[in-house]
Amino acid sequence: MHSLRLLRIAVPLIVCAILPAALAARPLVPADWYRFQSVSDLRIAPDGSALVYLVTRNDQVSDESNAQLWLVPWSGGPGKQLTHGASVDDPRFSPDGRYLSFLSARSGGDEQLWTLARGSGTLRQISHLRGEIVGYAWSPDSKRIVLSMRAGEDSARPLVLNALHFKDNKIGYLTANARAHLFVLNVADGGLKPLTADPARSDELPQFSPDGRAIVFVGHRFDTAQQLGVDELYLVSTAADAKPRLLLSLWAPNYQRLSFSPDGTLLAFLKGDELKYNGYILDQLGVIDLTSGKVRLLTAALDRAVETPVFTADSRAIAVTVEDDGYQYPARVRLADGQLERLGGPMVATELASAAGHTAVLVSDDRSPLEVYALEQGKLRALSAHNQALLAELSLGQVEDISFKSRDGTEIHGQMVKPANFSAGQRYPTLLWIHGGPVGQDDHSLQFDTDSTQLERQLFASHGYLVLAVNYRGGSGRGLAFARSIAGDWGHKEVEDLLAGVDFAVATGIADPARLGVGGWSYGAILTDYCIASDARFKAAISGAGSGNQLATYGTDDSIEQYNAELGPPWSAQSTWLKVSYPFFHADRIHTPTLFMSGALDMRVPLAGSEQMYAALRTLGVPSELVVYPGEWHTLSRPSFLVDQYERYLDWMDRYLQH
Repeated sequence: MHSLRLLRIAVPLIVCAILPAALAARPLVPADWYRFQSVSDLRIAPDGSALVYLVTRNDQVSDESNAQLWLVPWSGGPGKQLTHGASVDDPRFSPDGRYLSFLSARSGGDEQLWTLARGSGTLRQISHLRGEIVGYAWSPDSKRIVLSMRAGEDSARPLVLNALHFKDNKIGYLTANARAHLFVLNVADGGLKPLTADPARSDELPQFSPDGRAIVFVGHRFDTAQQLGVDELYLVSTAADAKPRLLLSLWAPNYQRLSFSPDGTLLAFLKGDELKYNGYILDQLGVIDLTSGKVRLLTAALDRAVETPVFTADSRAIAVTVEDDGYQYPARVRLADGQLERLGGPMVATELASAAGHTAVLVSDDRSPLEVYALEQGKLRALSAHNQALLAELSLGQVEDISFKSRDGTEIHGQMVKPANFSAGQRYPTLLWIHGGPVGQDDHSLQFDTDSTQLERQLFASHGYLVLAVNYRGGSGRGLAFARSIAGDWGHKEVEDLLAGVDFAVATGIADPARLGVGGWSYGAILTDYCIASDARFKAAISGAGSGNQLATYGTDDSIEQYNAELGPPWSAQSTWLKVSYPFFHADRIHTPTLFMSGALDMRVPLAGSEQMYAALRTLGVPSELVVYPGEWHTLSRPSFLVDQYERYLDWMDRYLQH
């Protein structure tokens, strides 16, 4: 008997300007994805006087997403759109504060680097290059820019592959031309000087030292199993013919970010975990003393993942965001003793920027997508509200924290999203909507990028569904042991956790046991396949970019190094591979009508994973459909395809559960 406990945590409504939910009149619909505005890429001026960020919209006419640069003063007031026309990416302030830079293909062809003069508004293209710029950074004197750039492929020539890691989602096949190298661009005349050129290494994430005499970067090698999953941190002088010096080799984190201390003595970095646990990484914060080479891990005892490290102006602390049990809060880690100080209450903060004593964050909550906020003495002050008008029209469901015991007694947490028209005493059609990863978590946010489930669950809730978001074992936010507990044993503990969540919702008297559905994308779809092969209660399922036959997809995706390390190669661990492939080899246990979906170019969970499960269910006479989106990778990007995806979500569940 599962113990039942409903946690009611008061989550502050951050965007107070949004009208009360009682005034909202209509449900969220897929066409609203054309109106949502996604805020990202937060940057702060060197003097702290202003912030810039990107606002991305899905344009219905061009059927493309389009990002433009916005600026808002630190003091507040209306934001100003700075760019128009072609989409822009990766904005930066020049260190002298005179310019804003960004990448854009506004001149046609490949993306180039542009600057916008803050005083005059003059726009200037400062690079004229062939190839793909994958990252860049300004020198402290604002006279140079270091570029990380790939040469790109010649479509008329064969692709020659000679490394173990030979493909990557959204990049494609990894030939020598797919490896990035560093170049230094002279801002005044556009002159370009190569800085690194090792054909066996890809060089990314460059940063100038505070004195401008050196550049640090991350190198990756892919030839052998021993080189995979490793970040090599290098320092190279900007002098002619300088050779890079290896500072440190470490297990790669999920989201590497390098940050120099303002005094130039320390370099902050993030550290991951050994390749066996690549799917369950909780990024740790570390620093290396650039004089002595001494390395310290500052958050090893925290047992939570940290992101976005930024040194404080006095070089005595590093600001980070910390992922923790349904939230992600800003904090400061002291260099002297590693002590962590929270900088605010419960929130989901995904990006952090700091300069001149000012700190800004991107924050979302249950009823507002990401917006820009000033963080002052632990309090948030809103600086943007791009989605306010749309959200005021919508009727959204109430989000509540839940806690229950899994089959083996492990305490599991998550959220329950009640139908927008919820009335106590009624039972509702219920969806178990599963987040991907497995690393990651369902949280108290309303993000609507294609890697998150938060807005999707509100889509269902606004149409009368109860939605369960279970943070199963293998995910993050609950510590290293919780995340690692499923290593090499997929589809076991996670499924027990998910099904216990369904039992919990039924026992509360809210979920209708006769109208249960399940679905998800990526690992959420893989777990959907596991669930419907394990439990016959589900009347409908949606499996997007998933797979049920892991054995047959070996070597066809971009994660072979993880599988070799975690499961072992199939020829030496055949029983393990068959065990984690049980949805396919026991497809005759599945009776749930299932909608399969996938991008045609997906290299993370290839289309074959969905095709095989679809073919199996059709062979068995189980109602099923397969939808393939041409030209799309692991997550969908074309706006009309996103709208189509969510229309199909609703149609499929309504067909089998709304009766």
